[in-house]
Amino acid sequence: MENDRGDLVDLYVPRKCAATGRIIEAKDHASVQIAVAEVDDNGRAIPGKSIVFPLGGFVRASAESDDSINRLAQKEGLLRNVWSAQQ
Repeated sequence: MENDRGDLVDLYVPRKCAATGRIIEAKDHASVQIAVAEVDDNGRAIPGKSIVFPLGGFVRASAESDDSINRLAQKEGLLRNVWSAQQ
């Protein structure tokens, strides 16, 4: 919700799980948000630049978070040839 100046005033802004697309509820205390910093040529983090991967508690409880992070990181171009679909 925004006020008349256009500022965001809600205390809770819902996020979606990057792995499943489900909304992460406010009471999902098992959820995490992992931010991977973008770095310059010297390997130093660029302030304010990062890629964020929110994961819901459902993904973590089903032991899929590691596989999901690998898949998402490969999709973003952070990793190569790490993740392959398991049938």
